Amino acid sequence: MSALVLKELPAIDAVAAEEWNALVGDDHPFLRHEFLHALEASGSVRPATGWVPRHLTLWQGNVLVGVLPHYYKHHSYGEYVFDWAWAEAWEHAGGRYYPKGLSAIPYTPAPGPRLALAAGIDRREAMRVLAGAWEEADVSSWHLLFAEEEEVAAWREARPSLLMRHGVQFQWRDRGYGDFEGFLAAMTSKRRKAIRRERRLVADQGLTLHRLQGQAIDRDAMAHFFRCYEITYLERGRHGYLNLDFFERLRTTLPETLVLIQARLDGRPVAAALCLQGARTLYGRYWGSEVLADCLHFEACYYQGIEHCLENGLTTFDPGTQGEHKLTRGFAPRLLSSLHHIADPGLRDAVARFCTEERAHVKAYCQVAERGLPFRV
Repeated sequence: MSALVLKELPAIDAVAAEEWNALVGDDHPFLRHEFLHALEASGSVRPATGWVPRHLTLWQGNVLVGVLPHYYKHHSYGEYVFDWAWAEAWEHAGGRYYPKGLSAIPYTPAPGPRLALAAGIDRREAMRVLAGAWEEADVSSWHLLFAEEEEVAAWREARPSLLMRHGVQFQWRDRGYGDFEGFLAAMTSKRRKAIRRERRLVADQGLTLHRLQGQAIDRDAMAHFFRCYEITYLERGRHGYLNLDFFERLRTTLPETLVLIQARLDGRPVAAALCLQGARTLYGRYWGSEVLADCLHFEACYYQGIEHCLENGLTTFDPGTQGEHKLTRGFAPRLLSSLHHIADPGLRDAVARFCTEERAHVKAYCQVAERGLPFRV
């Protein structure tokens, strides 16, 4: 068997979609060629936005046998694992933190695979070859974000010098509930009544919820969703990271992954949440509303997603980052890990101390959060 050859790609379309997708499968839509291509082709990811594609690929002869999304970053926006303090401290000390290497899905804090390999490829050897892309490059660091725990463990075994950092997200998992009433039946009486009240409040305001999938999401529906998405960002004084062209590309190239939840008032859409789905998981990602309505966010972004999972055999619902309010609505804390290669020994030692202290706090928080779940013992 021939040796693995590492090639860096300046754009995702430098490799054929069918070759890339043959390795990544269909459970994690964000790793698919179409999603990464939509980011680049729409201009959401490009040097001018601080993302320089340097995708890492492994080859045996002319056969693609490994892929890892990779970027040079000139800032830390759109990552959701924050290292601004590291950059500031290093640059105050006279160092240069940017550009840095990053293996993640831009603007997408969704846990999933990052490295995809063909059958028969030795993972440890693949990681050794890939590591040369940042260990021998003129970058301050490399960061692996939101990878699956099995992949994180494999990287740490292959490269023990990688620093590990913890974070927490809240996710829903099907425990054999059957339907939404079964889900509520597993909760304490207090929380069951509270959720029913929240859902009733939405209906009492004249709002109805509708789930559109795949080809049922037409251009008008996507355009309305994008207006709502932009409102969410404009309220904070800026535009969203993603543009309408990006979402339109998803609509045409990955329609089977899209679930659009519309809220309508008098038959007219007034709010929308856009999710993506894989073979087992629903990912709630984007939301916005033209109206102020009590509990509408909970209904559109949480309860509709749970119902969709229960009706379609999906076992996990990842509704996105942050939000302790998810805990009381049945979303359990999940400990996540990121990995970090720091080139300079002095900066590495400081970051290592920070990560050690932070991990202890995050683990303690996760344990406390577990005790706050609203399910009957």
